[in-house]
Amino acid sequence: MSGFLADIAQRVLLFDGAMGSEFYRRGVFINRAFEELNVADTELVESIHADYLRAGAEVLTTNTFGANPIRLRDFGLAERTDEINRAGVRLARKAAAGRAYVAASIGPTGHGLAPTGRLDPGAAFAAFRQQAAALEQEGPDLFLLETFYDVRELWQAVRAVRAVSERPLVACIAVNPDPVTGGPPADAVDRLVQVASWKVDAVGVNCGAGPRTVLEVIEAAAHRVGKPILAQPNAGHPQDVDGRRMYMASPEYMAEYARRLAQKGARMVGGCCGTTPAMIREMRSFLRSVRPAALPAEVREAAAEPAGLPPVPVAERTEFARRLYSGKFCVSVELDPPRGLDPERSVRGAAWLKARGIDVINIADGPRATARMGPMALGLLARGASGIESVIHYCCRDRNLLGMQMDLIGAHALGMRNVLAVTGDPPKMGTYPDATAVFDIDSIGLITGIQQLNRGLDFSGRPLGEGEQTALFVGAGCNPAHVDLDLEVDRFERKVAAGAEFFFSQPVYDEAMLFHFLDRTDRVPKVPFLVGILPLASSKNAEFLHNEVPGMQIPEAVRDRMRQAGGRDAQREVGIAIARETLERVREHPRVRGVYVYPPFGSYQRVIDVVGELATPE
Repeated sequence: MSGFLADIAQRVLLFDGAMGSEFYRRGVFINRAFEELNVADTELVESIHADYLRAGAEVLTTNTFGANPIRLRDFGLAERTDEINRAGVRLARKAAAGRAYVAASIGPTGHGLAPTGRLDPGAAFAAFRQQAAALEQEGPDLFLLETFYDVRELWQAVRAVRAVSERPLVACIAVNPDPVTGGPPADAVDRLVQVASWKVDAVGVNCGAGPRTVLEVIEAAAHRVGKPILAQPNAGHPQDVDGRRMYMASPEYMAEYARRLAQKGARMVGGCCGTTPAMIREMRSFLRSVRPAALPAEVREAAAEPAGLPPVPVAERTEFARRLYSGKFCVSVELDPPRGLDPERSVRGAAWLKARGIDVINIADGPRATARMGPMALGLLARGASGIESVIHYCCRDRNLLGMQMDLIGAHALGMRNVLAVTGDPPKMGTYPDATAVFDIDSIGLITGIQQLNRGLDFSGRPLGEGEQTALFVGAGCNPAHVDLDLEVDRFERKVAAGAEFFFSQPVYDEAMLFHFLDRTDRVPKVPFLVGILPLASSKNAEFLHNEVPGMQIPEAVRDRMRQAGGRDAQREVGIAIARETLERVREHPRVRGVYVYPPFGSYQRVIDVVGELATPE
């Protein structure tokens, strides 16, 4: 048999149809991992392959679409990843019997990359690499990456396959029809052109849509892609029939579109969800008379990874960013949002701080899962009254991805562009324990999403609009005294990698612990680091913070010093002295570019007592 790439250069090659919907049609429940059938019911898997071969398929696709360790973990099968994938290739190879090519199938992880999902790109790459390595051991004829809606995740899969194999690689995007026009989304062709610029041998469109939508994509893309194209539409759109999802397209309908797809430039044609051996047989007969369209002579250049607009330079996004990135030692003070409707005290406090040289205020977002005035509203009121800038804390607990994107675009439009990305405390910690937490993503995913907006891309990687982008200055929090320091260091590094541009730390009372944390994170790119300072109000306050507030650690020597201070007023003065001494010691560290001061019990005067001459009006 001639090589796969040589064949598609000369003629139209017929792929097989669906595996998943075929298992379902033959009585396998949808609540199990179909890929496990490679070891649990080999006869069933082999019989489906054999039926497609008899129908005329020239490429058999392995039953390994969802056999990556992340997806298999949901079924308790992660440790069998290698076994399931290798068995999948062997079964397809046995059924092919030398009469068809074997395509090793890899699909998405099922969990999605941040920010639309919770999975780090590195974790996706590792999962795909493990799967690809197992498939490679059994010697498939080619790799088929299919049903990828997110080109960022497809990029990780391409990288993973190329890390272990140089076999022919076909990379497919999935498209859903536009709900208004019924045709493909506007960016479908651009995504296909982008994928074609990678180290792949062919590209394709599969799943998500029926033959008509896929045909429109192929017709528009064929003259731009410059590489062979695979078209594998669904058998129309499924309908509910007596509680079952049924694909109603006829074999003749699928066959007629198979011919049109080939005439418009597809070098490989097959079927996805709902496509049966009977449909493949009919498609075979319709394709026999089709001559392949010629490939264009030139390949259009595209970016290697999903791209966007160049971000606005960090120092040009806000005044706070300018000050930090120009080397100024900045002072930020937390402003308490009111529990009720009257913001007057907080607004007056912001003006008082502005007059005393504080660089920026920061406003928490439902701290400790309590309901208070929203930070964006209070920040706008404070700016209107005194002109002071705010850092708006924005947490993932309360909003889904749609709400987050809407809020962040709105924040940019309102000029509230300093954003501290936080995961948020779960509702059970606060005054509404029965409230529903969302947590579509965590702070790392939120940082990733904000940086996409800064490049003119929405959370799904699509352009916001012609030449449109946000200019948000995004930071993150960290806890140098975390009990699991390895975890905290890892999350710090991942936040920097996601695009964090400054850090606020939890309150620090032991500079040696802070310096150890900074040493542990010294290998990552340096961004401005503001140390948290919270003056202790009393010995009782110190004991409460140490014993009852998660993430707070106050050394015994500090607590003992507070206990020995005498009365309440004396303890308050000692608390101020401890905070001032801590500030003096930590500011000597080259990584420390400012302080983030928590006013004890809302006393802004105590803040000035601590920072002193650091806060001087410009």
